[in-house]
Amino acid sequence: MQLSIAAAIATIALKMLAWWLTGSVGLLSDAMESFVNLAGASFALWMISVARTPADDEHPFGHGKAEYFSSGFEGLLILGAAVAIIFTAVDRLLNPQPLEALDIGLAFSLVSTMINFGVAQTLRRAAVRHRSIALEADARHLMTDVWTSVGVVLGLAAVALTDWLWLDPLIAIAVGLNILREALHLVRGATDGLMDRAIPAEEEQALRQVLDGFAGEQVSHANLRTRLAGHQRFAAVDLRVPDDWSVRRAHDMADRIEAAVCERIQGIELVTHVEPNSSSPASGKRAAARASSASAPQE
Repeated sequence: MQLSIAAAIATIALKMLAWWLTGSVGLLSDAMESFVNLAGASFALWMISVARTPADDEHPFGHGKAEYFSSGFEGLLILGAAVAIIFTAVDRLLNPQPLEALDIGLAFSLVSTMINFGVAQTLRRAAVRHRSIALEADARHLMTDVWTSVGVVLGLAAVALTDWLWLDPLIAIAVGLNILREALHLVRGATDGLMDRAIPAEEEQALRQVLDGFAGEQVSHANLRTRLAGHQRFAAVDLRVPDDWSVRRAHDMADRIEAAVCERIQGIELVTHVEPNSSSPASGKRAAARASSASAPQE
């Protein structure tokens, strides 16, 4: 994230210089998005620090969801930038102005694009390694900026060849609409994460494979529930064991299963509930339903 902040500062300088030299509203729209990059990356750095704070008495499950605030905040910033870009571009479309020094301006824009592309790839790899939605959101935003810049450069090259000044604001409007689409994606993803979404399907499948692997030791499972909180994973499951097992044996088996799951899925916290085989398979669901009903507000 510190790399992303440094890149945002560098690209702001390059793109603002490109706009100042050319007067292109397309390059101005590109520069405005870099300001959003800086604000988003700074907020994301803060939220990542909060998300990595250890659990405490007031937050016993940790602070992982803080990353969703970063993703949503960045989405709202992009949304505001998109509206401003489109508004400015429509005004320029109605009142076209000649462009100057396009060759130098485009050169500065291309350099900033290469910087953003390199940083975006670095962030994307880090997001996968650290399972960070904040890093993923910033990487997606930077790649949007890259494609935006490529579109602006190609459009302005077309303006230089054809002298069609209306192409410049038209490109800026297209940039704004593309940014608007990305903003909605980020806000939707942040909202979805705050609603306790299940862990990714491939991770849940791996979890079930570990649980199924203990079938040969007379242990089955039921009522698996999972939730995602930024880089953190949580799961709860009922373990069904033979009626004649002692509490100690069932406890030791639960410990083995939890250790196997944690070894297979990094960072997951599994909570197990042991039941005898003779109990009703639906008892766990009924207990969960009663707990949910008891905590619901009464009219």
